[in-house]
Amino acid sequence: HCLLLSCKGEDKVMQPSGDVIAAEGDTVTLDCTFETSSNTRTLFWYKQEVNDFPKYMLKRGYYGDDNSPDFQKDRFDAKLSKTSVLLKIQKLQLSDSAVYYCA
Repeated sequence: HCLLLSCKGEDKVMQPSGDVIAAEGDTVTLDCTFETSSNTRTLFWYKQEVNDFPKYMLKRGYYGDDNSPDFQKDRFDAKLSKTSVLLKIQKLQLSDSAVYYCA
């Protein structure tokens, strides 16, 4: 619904499909691009394991950065640019196998 006169086009978030294959100890970067007309953009990453709900990992954006205690910045970090928020996972562990969503 549209309130006041601030209504604009919808935001759009895009992630490449397909698996990322890596070995324990590796570093991987997961891609997420977005389109928004907002100057106060904030992007989130979530991790979903099999038969579980998505768990909040971290956010990057206008109102500051935050990492969930379960996803410390020494292994999980994200860089926010004008059109993307790339998630870097370092020192990969078997428990990192999951589906990752940005929003």
